[in-house]
Amino acid sequence: MSNTATQISEDIKTAMRAKDTIALNSLRALKSALTNAAIEKGGLGTELDEPETLAVIRKQIKQRQDSIAQFEKADRPELAATEKAEIEVLSKYLPAALSEEQILAIIEQAVSETGATSKADMGKVMKLAQELSEGRADGKLLSAAVMKRLS
Repeated sequence: MSNTATQISEDIKTAMRAKDTIALNSLRALKSALTNAAIEKGGLGTELDEPETLAVIRKQIKQRQDSIAQFEKADRPELAATEKAEIEVLSKYLPAALSEEQILAIIEQAVSETGATSKADMGKVMKLAQELSEGRADGKLLSAAVMKRLS
């Protein structure tokens, strides 16, 4: 079991003791998503490695961000606030995000390694930039920076 998955299990116990319903609900949903991903990977009892675990966490955060947009559109601020609180809980398990300077350096490296010259090469640059950032940069932010660099 990865360090993050072990920490999630411990934090579920802590949330139960503290009667923190928001943390408990979001961590239980995360643990369920991790279990489902492990089953998809190789059946019951399969363990996810750390990058796979972090990918599941990012997916859970993305789902909540989408929910926030829907709740705000439907004028349900109380539900959006709950989703935002759950994102805070889940974000603790992700590595620190890269700074803007670090992202620009990664994009420059990706552009030089791929030999990209135009927007037509964006896919190659994005793929390499995502690998180099190791998931510590938001995809939309990365995409916008690559687009700006290649234009």
